[in-house]
Amino acid sequence: MRRHFVRKFVLFRALFVASVVTLAVLFGGFLWGGAGDGRPYGRIGIVLIALAIFLIISAGRRLASPLADVMEAADRVAAGDYETRVQERGSREVRRLGRAFNEMTERLGTNEARRRQLLADVAHELRTPVSVIRANLEAILDGLYPMDEAHLRSVLEETTVMSRLLDDLQTLSTAEAGALTLHREQMEPRQLIDTAVDSFTAQARDKGIRLEGRAGTLPEIEVDRLRIGEVLSNLLSNALRHTPRGGEVVVTAVAAEDGVEFSIADTGSGIAQGQLPHVFDRFSRASDSPGAGLGLAIAKSLVEAHGGDIRAESSEAGTTISFGLPR
Repeated sequence: MRRHFVRKFVLFRALFVASVVTLAVLFGGFLWGGAGDGRPYGRIGIVLIALAIFLIISAGRRLASPLADVMEAADRVAAGDYETRVQERGSREVRRLGRAFNEMTERLGTNEARRRQLLADVAHELRTPVSVIRANLEAILDGLYPMDEAHLRSVLEETTVMSRLLDDLQTLSTAEAGALTLHREQMEPRQLIDTAVDSFTAQARDKGIRLEGRAGTLPEIEVDRLRIGEVLSNLLSNALRHTPRGGEVVVTAVAAEDGVEFSIADTGSGIAQGQLPHVFDRFSRASDSPGAGLGLAIAKSLVEAHGGDIRAESSEAGTTISFGLPR
């Protein structure tokens, strides 16, 4: 139906233009003399009119065909077929339309795949705490467990896990959508590092890991103190988790060309090369790693929200994650 509408629309425009050309040529022919008094201008005008109509209708059909293809493809995309593509043909403008349509469809397909994967991942992550909560409550109701502090605390801990997961997902989604509100203030990089290191000193000591912060005199940067603190906390937590007893984690900040470069280096076992390109993906984690695998994804989103960039390097000697922030 839409193809028929497009053809009728284009042909109508073509006939309209042809009518205008017809009147113009006839008017010119009559000015020079009509076919009835023997002058050739009228007959030439009629031939030109017929030729103009033929050319305009042909051009209209060539324009209608690719437009109709786009309309049909749009119907398929609206029905959920994100593999649909159109052939980029026709005039320059129509080719640009086809190219833009294909790029849009590809983005829609990618977003849909991410949405499905996100739902699957969230369902997977919530399955364990929900199962634990249900099992404990059923056991209490059946009289197998007493309703004491120990068993209720177990339920409470699992709800905390679920709450933390949902909070992390909200932060991640807000940052990726560009809707995160940043309360920027001028901060010295040394302050950010000292605060983060102080928060993890006790944990590092208990695990037998040497934790150190290094930052000289650096220019102030305009950041959201809490959000960058969250970035450093996520990276430090991840580094301490994968560093064995007797290892070392070092947090540094150095001046860069247009800002400050932070890095968190550990002496852990490193990240497998096949997994390295995906360390900042949602729910990406090693098979033996606890947690939901959102920490690095959140760090990446928060750094990018500040206009910075983040990257990871790893070897058997350990992993270094660096991120730059503009002044």
